[in-house]
Amino acid sequence: MAGHSHSSNIKHRKALVDSKRSKLWGKLSKAIIVAAQLGGGDPDSNSRLRTAIVDAKAVSLPKDNIERAIKKGIGELGGESFEEMLYEGYGPGGVAILCEITTDNRNRTAPEIRKLFEVNEGKLGPTNCVSYMFDRKGLFIISAANTSEDRLMEVALDAGADDVKLDGDSFEVTCGPDKYINLGEAFESAKFEIQSKQIARIPRNTVEIDDPETARKIFKFIEELDDHDDVQSVSSNYNIPDETMASIG
Repeated sequence: MAGHSHSSNIKHRKALVDSKRSKLWGKLSKAIIVAAQLGGGDPDSNSRLRTAIVDAKAVSLPKDNIERAIKKGIGELGGESFEEMLYEGYGPGGVAILCEITTDNRNRTAPEIRKLFEVNEGKLGPTNCVSYMFDRKGLFIISAANTSEDRLMEVALDAGADDVKLDGDSFEVTCGPDKYINLGEAFESAKFEIQSKQIARIPRNTVEIDDPETARKIFKFIEELDDHDDVQSVSSNYNIPDETMASIG
């Protein structure tokens, strides 16, 4: 985690996503379709599909929806074909913004995303203008309430974690994407309280935002991006100190 706090920002984002569960289900179904398109419908031989299914089950996506998405991906139900893209640029306060997009029509999606950047004081940039600032990692936020750091460290490192850090009332655990499923299973077996988990793009360094108004603008921008049907995930390198978060309310 490059020595910076990330969990408070993740928790804020998680609250936004949890309030829109039906939209999240649609995005997870898309992720399953694309994974099946690229690697086939057998999760045992398609690690990306296996990860997508694990994430879908974590938010209670019904089994029928999962099976339907796999069938769409391998062509049994026909119809949908998606492509993946990265949109990257800058948001309020100069923070980096990286959007992972899955769309069936880039001619529709591109101007919509560009407009969201423009109306939120952001600016789209060229390829790799900010993506080099991030590493793709598995990220787990674990409650510290009933978990000792020594026990968590033991389980995490045995299962392939890269790093464990305490941040307030939570632990942040990161791992390579290939260890994401193993680590999640290890945490569940150990009965740790997983507050959030995802494969995310983790910033190598952060921009500290101590102005509450700028922080509000960043949250609004990311919420609007998250709300777009074609946006699978949004990553940013902002870090908002606790005292600034408290003043936002």
